[in-house]
Amino acid sequence: MANRLAHETSPYLLQHADNPVDWWPWSEEAFEEARRRGVPVLLSVGYSSCHWCHVMAHESFEDQETADDLNAHFVSVKVDREERPDVDAVYMEAVQAATGQGGWPMTVFLTPDAEPFYFGTYFPPVPRQGMPSFRQVLEGVRQAWADRREEVAEVAGKIVRDLAEREISFGDGRAPGEQELSQALLGLTREYDPQRGGFGGAPKFPPSMVIEFLLRHHARTGAEGALQMAQDTCERMARGGIYDQLGGGFARYSVDRDWTVPHFEKMLYDNALLCRVYAHLWRATGSELARRVALETADFMVRELRTAEGGFASALDADSDDGSGKHVEGAYYVWTPQQLTEILGADDAGLAAHYFGVTDEGTFEQGSSVLQLPQQDSVFDAEKIAGIKRRLLDARARRPAPGRDDKVVAAWNGLAIAALAETGAYFDRPDLVEAALGAADLLVRLHLDEQARLCRTSKDGRAGTNAGVLEDYADVAEGFLALASVTGEGVWLEFAGFLLDHVLVRFADPESGDLYDTAADAERLIRRPQDPTDNATPSGWSAAAGALLGYAAHTGSAAHRTAAEKALGAVKALGPRVPRFIGWGLAAAEARLDGPREVAVVGPTADDPAAKALHRTALLGTAPGAVVAYGTTGSDEFPLLADRPLSNGEPTAYVCRNFTCDAPTTDPERLSAALSGLNA
Repeated sequence: MANRLAHETSPYLLQHADNPVDWWPWSEEAFEEARRRGVPVLLSVGYSSCHWCHVMAHESFEDQETADDLNAHFVSVKVDREERPDVDAVYMEAVQAATGQGGWPMTVFLTPDAEPFYFGTYFPPVPRQGMPSFRQVLEGVRQAWADRREEVAEVAGKIVRDLAEREISFGDGRAPGEQELSQALLGLTREYDPQRGGFGGAPKFPPSMVIEFLLRHHARTGAEGALQMAQDTCERMARGGIYDQLGGGFARYSVDRDWTVPHFEKMLYDNALLCRVYAHLWRATGSELARRVALETADFMVRELRTAEGGFASALDADSDDGSGKHVEGAYYVWTPQQLTEILGADDAGLAAHYFGVTDEGTFEQGSSVLQLPQQDSVFDAEKIAGIKRRLLDARARRPAPGRDDKVVAAWNGLAIAALAETGAYFDRPDLVEAALGAADLLVRLHLDEQARLCRTSKDGRAGTNAGVLEDYADVAEGFLALASVTGEGVWLEFAGFLLDHVLVRFADPESGDLYDTAADAERLIRRPQDPTDNATPSGWSAAAGALLGYAAHTGSAAHRTAAEKALGAVKALGPRVPRFIGWGLAAAEARLDGPREVAVVGPTADDPAAKALHRTALLGTAPGAVVAYGTTGSDEFPLLADRPLSNGEPTAYVCRNFTCDAPTTDPERLSAALSGLNA
């Protein structure tokens, strides 16, 4: 018998639709049922590519006796954290406050008024390593609810009050200046791992947003140390096991400090952010490695994550069938010397093992190795290596593939649109720009209503019921702004404006300018979530600051500029203290200090070769956060094109910032010089 999850759009919830647990989706009806029956609520939060979520599901939620226990004494609610980041954020904050740590699966027991009173993450089916079994936890909670209800209510009330008191004011509403950004750079230098690249110890996450800040800081100030940290980190990641050396694309994180063994799931947001970072690194340095990785990662997203409707799926699982019917983490990606020999023959297998660092003892489990590109003195025949990669990729394609989470998340698609549009423009790959346009069209068609309100997710062409949160509005606006600059189509600037007007009206505190993760008219939770720090993706707060700034540069809107500057107050407060966790905010602050620059390129026709050359030069400028408007003279596609005549009948570029403009130029080299961040 299927439970109530059978009609949901979340692949994660659908994975639990046939559990014997009588699951409810997050809804007022679930809490009404708990009130009617006088029982507590079990809230279980996870996501479809989460390894330990699958383990707990298999051990406990597929177990009939455990299900009978849950069905008799609890109302069980299942939440996909990717569909409801607001629910996840509120209860994760409580879990972390109570236990000092968090993670998924998240297991929280609530009163029928949604107030939390007991917390945990993964619980095993039998007691181990000091952890009680899940059944023991259920029994303990049931007894406390039956015998000490008043005490439980008191604890729950205190937790909610404590959370309410954690409201923080983030700074004084003033954007950071030179001093704070220099302090942030110094803080990053202290946490940098000079031997291996990246920041901090194991596990090591790809610091895409911090690298964006480092590249912008270098462009604006010429700080060589910033560029060096960005370059070395990008090279080490691209040579490590965290990068898929055969198919392109990055895994979620590395379990070790050396980038060798990844946690194998591949997320859309990581790949979108990293694709863009490597494209920007190429733009700054001309690095061939950066170019290759940007293009391979873009191709991976289009090949393996694009959905039939033109959007991009959320993730590929870490686990897959190892060929024996057992689901094993990394099975799709790892190789033994014997497997190489079977596919390539002895000679080529030896070459491949040397090139990719495959050893007899292995770098992963059971003697298998994750493919890497170790630093070597040897010179390899490029054609031969390309042939080996093709044969290994073909062989890998015959392995059972990891599962795919097909839901389309608005925010992450916004990040992918920005990455694909820019990568396509830089490397003359119109197919990548087309893929970005396809995803943007899907968001407009399916995720936006008549009031330009966003829904967060869709699946198989069906919009989900969950309202967009701040990161959705901000990241989709960011994607649309990038698309406007690349395509010269002003409609994308208009759509960005509609979304950012919602940010001003529904997500910003009218007094302080602080931003909330949920809209003023969204479902009320036990508190209104608010967090300016970047995690796996830019926080909605940082992303909104950047998008508001870009939109203001395009349109001259003082309201959007003021809102961006107020939002950057959080970066002033946090940047010097925790720079690793506010990289996107620091990058937006760099754009503000640089202007950002406003570039208008006009030509006699849209496909005039000289006009296109100027447009390309404008897009390749490294000045932080520069915006580009491209069109014909007299066009009303973009505000920046107004009153911009051709110079002596030739295509012309205009560069302005902070209410002053350079002399117009028809020369790509002069334009390029005007858009290197340094001529401050």
